[in-house]
Amino acid sequence: MQPTQKPNIPSATKAFVKKNAVMFVAFIAAAVTSVIVPPDAEYARYFDFKTLTCLFCVLAVVCALKNIRFFFVLARKVVHFFKNARMSVLALVYVTFIGSMLIANDMALLTFLPLGYLVLTTTGKEKYMAFTFIMQNIAANLGGMLTPFGNPQNLFLYTKFSIPNGEFVKIMAPPFALSIALITLCCVIFVKPEPLALPDEKVELDPRRTAVYLLLFALSIAIVFRGIPYWIGLIVIPATLLFFDRRALLDVDYPLLLTFVFFFIFAGNMARIDAVRDFFSSLLDRNTLVFSAASCQCISNVPSAILLSQFTANYPDLLVGVNIGGVGTLIASLASLITFREYVGHNPDKTLSYIGKFSAFNFAFLAALLVFMSVIKLL
Repeated sequence: MQPTQKPNIPSATKAFVKKNAVMFVAFIAAAVTSVIVPPDAEYARYFDFKTLTCLFCVLAVVCALKNIRFFFVLARKVVHFFKNARMSVLALVYVTFIGSMLIANDMALLTFLPLGYLVLTTTGKEKYMAFTFIMQNIAANLGGMLTPFGNPQNLFLYTKFSIPNGEFVKIMAPPFALSIALITLCCVIFVKPEPLALPDEKVELDPRRTAVYLLLFALSIAIVFRGIPYWIGLIVIPATLLFFDRRALLDVDYPLLLTFVFFFIFAGNMARIDAVRDFFSSLLDRNTLVFSAASCQCISNVPSAILLSQFTANYPDLLVGVNIGGVGTLIASLASLITFREYVGHNPDKTLSYIGKFSAFNFAFLAALLVFMSVIKLL
């Protein structure tokens, strides 16, 4: 009888911290600013409970759908229609683009990056791996900009400023349209129409669970769009998943929710420091669009949205800035770190090459979008 191996707690802790580095940075930022602004009754006003509830509901339902391989089946059906490398890569990128509008950018990548890897490795097209992952990453970050629930920062700003649905879409339509055009152009230029075949794999969906989860997803969307009070979702969705899929509730990205909580504290405290408030307000008054996009490159788009929203009422430019600012550096978006981790896990010897290609494409997209939106503002 072999002795039972004890879990390596230090290694597991290190891995957890590394995987959730942004959450720990947010925690440290909240703790430090809490020394400057000691906790008081005002803290209760920092938290946007509707944003947290909506995010939890969407993430929980998406986890349930993912557990029955709903998105995998959907994506395979799309890709199966195309018989060459260019069209298959386009299909992979488009399904990630559309997926980010419906299930949020990070979940779209967690769902469709493995499919991209499967398609390229089983058809012998590994040479397009880095490009496909980078385009899927850009598609996830920019595709989610059109809907309030597509990106976490959208949900926060949509709720905080009570942006009307029509106005939200009108604000984000121009950069969204340009993003589609640029992504398509890149795929056409950099991927050749080489023939390929995708092996068949039969995956059966449970019709009962699929119907229930799609109804819950519709409920989540109705809550986001203010059609149903958010507290109803907080009761109905967990209760239903407790019966149908408890694992989905465990799979929710709770570190992401805690990241929001910590950044709410950090942003609320920063807004109460006079020198900080005056500094950020002056920068945002000069150019909200450019400064918000630039701040994402240093502290990521979600914390940028939460922090900068304390210092400006110019939500149209802030909304656009923190969305297009999601492309650029590896830390500009949490989704980019997911893609990096996935690619390096398959290709550990190509890390530097990937970072170089990633930076080239991302900064090109960022520059094009900033110039485009700056010109539109002048018209």
